[in-house]
Amino acid sequence: MKIELASSYGFCYGVKRAIEIAEKHQNSLTYGPLIHNKDEINRLKEGFNIGLAEGLADVKKDDTVVIRTHGIPKDELKALKEQENKVIDATCPYVTKPQQIVAKMSAEGYSVVIFGDENHPEIKGVVSYAEGEDAFIVLDENDLNKLPLKSRVAVVAQTTRKPEDFLKIVNNLILKHKEVRVFNTICNATFENQDAAAELAENADVMVVIGGKHSSNTKQLHSITTRGCKDSYLIENERELREIWFKDKKLCGISAGASTPDWIVQNVVNRIQEIATIHN
Repeated sequence: MKIELASSYGFCYGVKRAIEIAEKHQNSLTYGPLIHNKDEINRLKEGFNIGLAEGLADVKKDDTVVIRTHGIPKDELKALKEQENKVIDATCPYVTKPQQIVAKMSAEGYSVVIFGDENHPEIKGVVSYAEGEDAFIVLDENDLNKLPLKSRVAVVAQTTRKPEDFLKIVNNLILKHKEVRVFNTICNATFENQDAAAELAENADVMVVIGGKHSSNTKQLHSITTRGCKDSYLIENERELREIWFKDKKLCGISAGASTPDWIVQNVVNRIQEIATIHN
């Protein structure tokens, strides 16, 4: 069985940057999980003594706090600074951008539509930058029908959403409102990984997508590969691989989410090679 990696996969710029920042601040706390990958978080804990604060109650006055790559709500960031913690901001610049847009458009009197998952930490942070009650989170165009939007609307997207789904939101708004300001805040790395995974899945007869089960972009990758290859599996590490998946397969494709480090990908490749050797 041949094993082929997608032409684009794994760590994006924002995640690489956050890991590098965390490694420079040993004996610190991350405010929320730094990235959506438990194995990498454990590596930082064991190798750099980096702990985890789930909220303000877990932070002491003299702690150094590294802000997670997804960002955090505006009021929580303010509270950390007010209690004089040393705050190191590892928020991805591509996440900071929609925060700034929401703040600006809201201040200028626009209704703000945020396309994304209201339970995702990135979106919790982004919506917190809106003024008043005129910012709304939607998952699809049907959610727009019940919103009390003004004639002037601004729209942004969670960085890991699908462009075609964002376009549906935008088209719906343009048909119903006089002025629509569209800010495409979907990350290019997301496009590249998704396109590469889709292309590989068309030729593979088994696909393995590696990443955190709570990672939005990894779940999107798995959804995309499943369309091209019905035998598509989402795993967090090599321990979740099953030999039966590879029986009588000729080409195994591999992709990985933006929070998946190369060392985990290599462990998965090594294990699949072992399985292939056994069955040959």
